[in-house]
Amino acid sequence: VQLQASGGGLVQPGGSLRLSCAASGRSFSSRGMGWFRQPPGKEREFVAAITVSGSAADYADSVKGRFTISRDNAKNTLYLQMNSLKPEDTAVYYCAAAYGPSWYSSQDYYAYWGQGTLVTVSS
Repeated sequence: VQLQASGGGLVQPGGSLRLSCAASGRSFSSRGMGWFRQPPGKEREFVAAITVSGSAADYADSVKGRFTISRDNAKNTLYLQMNSLKPEDTAVYYCAAAYGPSWYSSQDYYAYWGQGTLVTVSS
């Protein structure tokens, strides 16, 4: 599975962005998917993850109620809708495809990674 993340950019605090992750290969619809981010000077951290069917998802406490993960298996695409953005959301965002079908918050459960897209929240 090859993953291509897009949709990052510069946004003011309180604004919104939608990230997309286009997947190639036939196994997208059989894998759980996740978003992670790496803030400047920090380790990569979990943001959100979703099951194969999209019926269940999990979020980091820092983004609950502001971010929504979703997927379109017909289009082989993963999304992350980000609302009420804060300066602390500034990071490179990565999408990842898991070994299995569930949602996973640990990076150890992910087999494939996209190249990352930069989100900068600043006035």
